[in-house]
Amino acid sequence: MKKLLISVFAVLFAAAALSAQTTEEILAKMNEQVKRFDQEGFSMVMDMKFPIIGTFSTTMYTLGDKFMAVLDDHGDVTYTWSDGITSWDYEVNKNELTIKNAQPSNGGGSLDALGNVTDGYDVKLKKETDEAWYFRCTKTKDNSRKDDPKKMDLVVSKATYLPISHSMSEKGVTVTLRDFALGVSEEKVTFNPDKYSTAKVIDER
Repeated sequence: MKKLLISVFAVLFAAAALSAQTTEEILAKMNEQVKRFDQEGFSMVMDMKFPIIGTFSTTMYTLGDKFMAVLDDHGDVTYTWSDGITSWDYEVNKNELTIKNAQPSNGGGSLDALGNVTDGYDVKLKKETDEAWYFRCTKTKDNSRKDDPKKMDLVVSKATYLPISHSMSEKGVTVTLRDFALGVSEEKVTFNPDKYSTAKVIDER
């Protein structure tokens, strides 16, 4: 009985310690996980919701300078690969492969904001569950960056400290990054021409 009580108190103590973490501590641990993205690669889903048009979802796999993305435009699926020099777009319905020079990187975009949610924002814990913390990020008055959204919502996993979702809205468009996972193989992000030997090739380089 004594051992059982000790075990119960240990679990309760651990849970109390977890819930007692400050916002700054939680976000610092999340940032440590996000820093692993460059080295280990990561995957995520990006939803873009437009008025009237609806929602477009892109699943992305990134490793170093390479990435592979799957865009689902209401049933029209396109696969895109890039190694930083060349990009390949394969449209499934048309069995068509377009080869182009890769576009210069514009930085992490929404993903940059994920690693800097405290830069120019007040971050408050809205609620927490057994699985996650829910934060509201509000743009500060001294944040002069015009492109920064006024508010962002961030959900962080208690199990992994990885972000579960990160949402922002601007001018009627809502962007949500979700389903983050660490680890992507080289094969996943490398274009293999043998798999698309029957496709019509359009070379725009």
